[in-house]
Amino acid sequence: MAALCSDFGELVQLKKQLISVISLCKERGLLHSAKWASELAFALDPLPKDEVPPAPDFTEEDAQDLDALMLAKSYFDLKEYDRAAYFLKGCCSQKAYFLYMYSRYLSGEKKKDDETVDSLGPLEKGQVRNEALRELRVELSKKHIAGELDGFTLYLYGVVLRKLDLLKEAVEVFVEAIHALPLHWGAWLELSNLVTNIEMLKSLSLPDCWIRDFFMAHMYTELQMIKEALQKYQNLIEAGFSKSTYIISQIAVAYHNIRDIDQALALFNELRDQDPYRIDNMDTFSNLLYVKSMKPELSYLAHNLVEIDKYRVETCCVIGNYYSLRSQHEKAALYFQRALKLNPRCLGAWTLMGHEYMEMKNTSAAIQAYRHAIEVNKRDYRAWYGLGQTYEILKMPFYCLYYYRKAHQLRPNDSRMLVALGESYEKLSQQVEAKKCYWRAYSVGDVEKMALLKLAKLHEQLNESDDAAQCYMLYIQDIFSCGEQLEHAEVSTALRYLGQYYFKNKLYDEASLCAQRCCDYNDAREEGKALLRQISQVRDQIETPSADLFAPLSNNNTPVRRVSPLNLISFTP
Repeated sequence: MAALCSDFGELVQLKKQLISVISLCKERGLLHSAKWASELAFALDPLPKDEVPPAPDFTEEDAQDLDALMLAKSYFDLKEYDRAAYFLKGCCSQKAYFLYMYSRYLSGEKKKDDETVDSLGPLEKGQVRNEALRELRVELSKKHIAGELDGFTLYLYGVVLRKLDLLKEAVEVFVEAIHALPLHWGAWLELSNLVTNIEMLKSLSLPDCWIRDFFMAHMYTELQMIKEALQKYQNLIEAGFSKSTYIISQIAVAYHNIRDIDQALALFNELRDQDPYRIDNMDTFSNLLYVKSMKPELSYLAHNLVEIDKYRVETCCVIGNYYSLRSQHEKAALYFQRALKLNPRCLGAWTLMGHEYMEMKNTSAAIQAYRHAIEVNKRDYRAWYGLGQTYEILKMPFYCLYYYRKAHQLRPNDSRMLVALGESYEKLSQQVEAKKCYWRAYSVGDVEKMALLKLAKLHEQLNESDDAAQCYMLYIQDIFSCGEQLEHAEVSTALRYLGQYYFKNKLYDEASLCAQRCCDYNDAREEGKALLRQISQVRDQIETPSADLFAPLSNNNTPVRRVSPLNLISFTP
C-alpha cells in the first residue's frame, strides 16, 4: 500500500526510537509492547555509546509524583492492582494518571477472570463483566473531550470502549492513539483486531511512519491477503530487519494460512534454532506437525514446552494437539479447556476444542466452542467452517449454507470451503449454484481432488452425460498427474462411467480402454469384463488397443477431440 518510509535508510534513528519507546512502555507496565519493540531492536546492530538516547524528559509533575509512582509500580508489578491504584489517586502527571487508570482496568479484568474460572465451566459464558469499565469510560471520556489524554491513555480508552462493544468509537480512538504515539505497537495491534475487511483498512487515516509497514503486513496476513503480506515482510527484511524473529514467525504463520506446510515448517524450525526457549506461535507450529502426522516431533515439542513453561496457553494447546493426534480426544479437550482458563480470549483453543467435541460427537458443545471463537475473532474462518460441519452432521443444510458462506468470504480461494458450499447447495436442490461452486473449487486448485468428482456426479444425476464425461475425464487426468491414482478409490467410478459413455456413443476403442482399466480395480472389475464382452459382440472387427492403455485421456487422440468439446464456462461464477 504505502511505500516503505525513508526512515529505513536511517536504521540508527529507528533503533533510537525503539529504545525510547521500550523505556516508556516498561514504565507503564505495557510489557507486551515493550517485548515486541525489544525483539525488533535486538535485530538491529548495536548503537555506538554516543548514540544511545538519553532518559525521557522529567517534568515538575513527574518529580512531585515520583515516590507514589515508584511505590505503586512495585505493587503493580506484583499484580496488586487495587493497591497500586490507591496510592496513585490524586497524582497529576501523565505517567501516574495512566498507571492509576490502567491498574483499575487490570484489577477489574483479574476479578472477572477469577470469577469466570471459579463459577463457570469452559463453555458457559454467563454475565461476568469487568465492573470497572463503565466508570473508566466516564472518566476517560471527560478527559478525552478536554483533550487531556496522551497516546498511552488514548490507547487505554480505546481498550475500554472495545470491551464495552463500542467498536466504532474504539476504532476512532485507536487511530487517534497511534497518531499521538506511533511507536506504541499495542495500539496498532488493538486496531488490527477491529478491522474487518480491506475496504475498512483503506479508509483508515494512519500516520506515515515506518511502523505502519509492520501493521500493514500484519493486516494482510489477518485478511488472508498472503501474497501482499509476504511482499511486505520481504521488503522489511531487505530494509534491515533480516535478523528479526518476529518477522520470521509472521512469515511462517502466513505460509501456514495458505497451507504451504513444508515452507512453514522450515521457518518454524529455523525460529526454534534462533530462539529455542520461544513459546509464542508454537501452537501454530504444533498445528502443522499435527496436519503432517509428525508424532515424534509433536511429542518432543510438547515435552520441551512443558520444561520451559507448562502453564502457558501455547503449551496447553500443543499438548492438546499431541493427544488429539493420538486420538485421545477427552484428554485433548481437557488441555484446550486449561488453555482457556489461562486466557479466555485464546482463539486457537476455542476452535481446537470445537474440533475435539466434534470428534467426540458432542455437537452442542462443539457449536458453543466455535461460537466463542467467532466472538473472539470474526475473521476466524476455521470456526465458521467448523460450525458448517457441525450443522451438516445435524442435517440442517440452511444453517450449513450460512456458515460455509461466511468461511468462503474469509477464504475465497480455499477449495475446501467451495466444495462444502457446493454440497450444501446440492442438498437444497440448488444445482446451478452447486455446479458453480464445484467448478470454482477446481479452478482455484482443489487440494482434496474432490470437486471435479462431485461435479461429474451432479451432471450424471441431471442426465447431462456429455458434461459428466468431460468432468470425469478431467478428474482422471488430474489424479494421474499427481501420481495418486492407485490410492484414489473413485478413479474406478470415473472409468466405469466413461466406459459406458463411450460405448453408447459408439466410440468402441475408448470404451474398450476404459473397460480394461476398470479391471485394475476390484470394485469395477466385473463391470469392466462385462463391458468388454459387450464391445466384442457389437464390433464388426476386433481392433487391438494401443500399448499405452490410457492414451485416449492424455495424448492427441483424446475423446475431447473426437466428441465435441464441452463448454464449462457457463459454470464459472
